[in-house]
Amino acid sequence: MNLKELTAEEKRVIEEKGTEAPFSGEYENFWEKGIYVCKHCGAPLYHSENKFDAKCGWPSFDDEIADAVKRTPDPDNQRTEITCAKCGAHLGHIFQGEELTPKNIRHCVNSISLKFKPN
Repeated sequence: MNLKELTAEEKRVIEEKGTEAPFSGEYENFWEKGIYVCKHCGAPLYHSENKFDAKCGWPSFDDEIADAVKRTPDPDNQRTEITCAKCGAHLGHIFQGEELTPKNIRHCVNSISLKFKPN
């Protein structure tokens, strides 16, 4: 697998399962059409049409590309972590039952874990 060299901050989030500060990420308030891929391996993760404004400070999606995202309960069983199914890069967490979209699911993703590719 060909992985991108990461900066120290990218490593902190992607490899060490950190979180970027809310409302600080490149894609938090970004609405161009295209696809979001994993910053580490380039695997397609999300289509822009599934992005919505959850007003939470991070990019939010209500659906992923099939088989692109792995879900793992956090050790405390309070949240579910989402990672790139291809390389294991930490993306963020998934939440259900908030009723923010008809799909009733929110992938709360760190911008630093993503790269945007326009259509």
